[in-house]
Amino acid sequence: MSAPEPDLTAAQLVEEIKKLRVSDLVLSTVTTLAQLAYAKLEESSRDLEQARLAIDTIQALLPTLEGHLPAELGRDLGKMLADLKLAYAAAAAGTAVE
Repeated sequence: MSAPEPDLTAAQLVEEIKKLRVSDLVLSTVTTLAQLAYAKLEESSRDLEQARLAIDTIQALLPTLEGHLPAELGRDLGKMLADLKLAYAAAAAGTAVE
């Protein structure tokens, strides 16, 4: 078993933050929001208000990623958003999406 990593100092943390790309953080945020939206659309944990907020936020963030992602990934994210909107509509109507 290896020893646990030592905690980063404040200076090391600042250096790690400087290495981050904003587009990577936005992409991570979009995918996290999508996961949350799908979870909020599940019948057992349905919260349409929170799902709608996540969907609207994804819709607002996606245009900011244009030109910062491969075109195929951009298309996949657009499809994911469309699928989420369909799932939301079905949940709001009380039906299931297949």
